[in-house]
Amino acid sequence: MKKFKNTLSWLIPAMVIGFATGARFSGFTPGAELFNNLWQYLKTLLLLLPPVFIIIGLFEVWIPRKYIEKHFGESHGISAWIWLMLLASTIVGGLYVSLPLAYSLYQKGIRLRLVYGFLGFSTICRIPMTFFEASFLGLKFTIIRYIVAIPLIILSSMLIENINRN
Repeated sequence: MKKFKNTLSWLIPAMVIGFATGARFSGFTPGAELFNNLWQYLKTLLLLLPPVFIIIGLFEVWIPRKYIEKHFGESHGISAWIWLMLLASTIVGGLYVSLPLAYSLYQKGIRLRLVYGFLGFSTICRIPMTFFEASFLGLKFTIIRYIVAIPLIILSSMLIENINRN
């Protein structure tokens, strides 16, 4: 089964790239668009990931595990959620950055519910997105969205942790 999964991990991307390339050069207009979108995505990914991995490597080395366990360990309170929200709000790059950082936090001893909360906060509470949203949809909408979304993220994180534990 493991060999099958390893084969699929490279076979599926190879098929997508092969299909996009074949569609691009066959004169199929949606295929050309698909190829251009795939190329843009790959360029973004290749430009964004190396600095992200360098920063996460520095995080792994410079931030001791005991510091993470002290602030986010078993005896965390509301302050851990606030710190996670502040950390997640500074993330630029979306899940490209959030997922490796969440894994790094988990490896350093953060509770699983806080990892889920961090991922939720990083999709909801980003500072650039908040300014954009407030300027176009209004401050009232942004405040209501935060009032609704933040408790839901915390509750769903706790629920998912309990489901995973069972």
